[in-house]
Amino acid sequence: MSDNFLLQNVDVINKNTQTGTRTNEKGEFILSASVNDSILFYVKDYTLKGIKLGVQDLETNNIIVRIEKTPEELKEVIIHRVDIDWGLDKKWEQQKSEETGVRKRANALKTPGVNDGSIENGMDFVKIGQKLARLFKGKDEKEIPEKEFKELATNSFDEKFYTETLQLKKEEIDAFLTFCNFDPESKKTLSENSNDLVLMDFLYKKSIEFRKIHAE
Repeated sequence: MSDNFLLQNVDVINKNTQTGTRTNEKGEFILSASVNDSILFYVKDYTLKGIKLGVQDLETNNIIVRIEKTPEELKEVIIHRVDIDWGLDKKWEQQKSEETGVRKRANALKTPGVNDGSIENGMDFVKIGQKLARLFKGKDEKEIPEKEFKELATNSFDEKFYTETLQLKKEEIDAFLTFCNFDPESKKTLSENSNDLVLMDFLYKKSIEFRKIHAE
């Protein structure tokens, strides 16, 4: 037996008489032996087992032999040291996390047609404002033509974004972009350091204000 499993085809050899046999499917065997004979048990992938028979073994005529499975030898493993710029990885992870958060909030808007002026899982505009403040601190703001901001907003997102995500009517899009342009913060979306994430955050915030004004 091994781990309570019966073993068949185990070679059983009487070392003293040089005779042998094999176990059957029940792990049983019959072999002639005398007191003090050495009996060996061998099967592939298991440790060689040897016992010496005593008087009690022959009297009971029922010997239970337990064989241990041979431990598997692992191949050589070589460990190399690798230096990783964890600071860079954290910065990348933070950026991806923020982008993922914006997409989730965009897909979690309330039922279209029900306008309460709020968005599910509202965005942290305080945090966004702080980042933008640090980004644009010390830079001179210039007057941006209305057409330039509208072109940026129109080319960055398709009509479906405005009608489904921001819940605007098709005929309201142009008026909404004009409304956004009057906000000085719209100029920041045209900066070299700006991106679609900054523009999307700005449009979300302004869409809430725009819908509230129309509701009133």
